[in-house]
Order: sequence, then C-alpha cells, then structure tokens
Amino acid sequence: MTMIKTLAFAAAAAVLMSGAVQAQEPPAAGASPRIDAIRKAGELRVGVLANIPWLVENTSGTGEAWDGPVWTLAKEYAKLLNVKLTPVLVSHETKVPVLAANQVDMTISPLAETPERLKVVDFVLYSNTSVCMFGLANNPKFAGAKTVDALNSPDVTIAYFTGGAEEAWVKSRFPNAKLRGVAGSGAAPVEEIMAKRADATPINRVPLVGLQKKVKGLAVLPQENNCQDSTEKASPVGLAIDKNQDSYATWLRAVAKRMETQLKADEQRVVNAL
Repeated sequence: MTMIKTLAFAAAAAVLMSGAVQAQEPPAAGASPRIDAIRKAGELRVGVLANIPWLVENTSGTGEAWDGPVWTLAKEYAKLLNVKLTPVLVSHETKVPVLAANQVDMTISPLAETPERLKVVDFVLYSNTSVCMFGLANNPKFAGAKTVDALNSPDVTIAYFTGGAEEAWVKSRFPNAKLRGVAGSGAAPVEEIMAKRADATPINRVPLVGLQKKVKGLAVLPQENNCQDSTEKASPVGLAIDKNQDSYATWLRAVAKRMETQLKADEQRVVNAL
C-alpha cells in the first residue's frame, strides 16, 4: 500500500512539474497573434523609461544599457521566444499609448496598476510600491512604537509635504495623531525629524534605503526586512501590454511567476546599491 501511495505521489508530482514546464513554453503558432508577430519580426520590442529600482538605465558606456528586475524578465521572454530584445525609448506621456499604437509589444517601464490603466492595458505584476514611516531611533515616541498603528496617537506628531503623494494617506491613516504639513518636495521632510519638530514621517520604501546611508540614527516601521515588505499604501507594479491578448498575457504571467524569487532578489540588489 505504501509503495502504491509513493508511486501515485510521484506520478502526481511529475504531472504538476510537467504542467509548470509547459506553462513556460510560449503559445504555439496561431494561438497568440502577438507572439506570432514577434517571432516573425525576430524581435521583442519593449518600451523603456528608467524607474529605479525596477528598471535602471546604465549611462556608464560599458555593459548592458539597462538593468533591474523587469529587464531581467524581458530578457527571459526574448530568450524563450528565440528573438532579440529591442528597447524603445518612451516618455511618461507615451508609455501607455504606444501599446495601442503597436509601437511596442510591451511597456516594461514600471507602471503602478490603477483602475484607470486597467481600462486600456493588462498588467503582468512582479512587485509593488509602498510606504514606510521613519523617525529618530533615540526619540522615545518613535522607538516605543513597535507598529505603524502605534503612531496613530495624539502624542505623536507626523510631518508630511503639503500637496505630496502621501498627504491624503497620512490624514486617513493617522486621524488621531498631530499632523504637520510643511512646504517642500523630495523623498520626505527629513528636516522636520532631525529638528525634532515631528516624531515620524512617511517615505517610499525605495528611497528609504539611500536615506539611511546618508542620515544615521534613523529607525523605521514596519521593522521587518527594513520595511521593504511594507504593505502600507501598497500599489502593485508591473509591465503592461495592450488589452485582449489572453494567451499572450497568460504566458507572460506564468514566466513572471516562475521567476518571482529571482526578480525579488534582483530588485533588492538594486535597492542596496542606491
């Protein structure tokens, strides 16, 4: 009975593994007009516009022109399709319209998934953007807060840039805290923290790492993995393709899923180098 169960388990595992492998194979000829066109052209055209840490332009003059997890993913797509990878420069204004205009096969300039964009493109998600809270490590109010929720207190002053991306979020996330809106721009109102006019302030998780290298003595929440896994104000990030290409989208997502661990490590490498 044990042998039978073992054989059955092995057979089931083989089927699952076979399915996983097959999921990485590009759709057969005729199944996806987009993939047929890519193969015929002999190139995968990808819209590029730098957005660290997911897509980084190399301006050193040596090595590959692009780097980052989504470039790694695009190279894998081209490899599996047996075509060359051709970057096409786009702008903030054109990175979505170029898809409907058939000027690229996908836009790999990282895009946040939003309801508005979902009306015109489909996404292949591989990461996310989110917010961290930081303050001085020697500030008892911040050091005593073990979670982001703990900052929602009348005893805590939270600074933010008026008109900034985090203003509305701060007001809804911390209704009980003292809020301090200040004029300015940049990653975060660091001066408010250093001058002790505020106990905490939000910052995108990516520039946080570079800030920690420049400014010593900061603490961050959530603490786990230096806040790089934060779900605060989280928004999915991915590459985009034109709508109504189901076979193409399914295959792209299957490859991205298989490479999930590698892409995350690649992203962390870029973040650590900031």
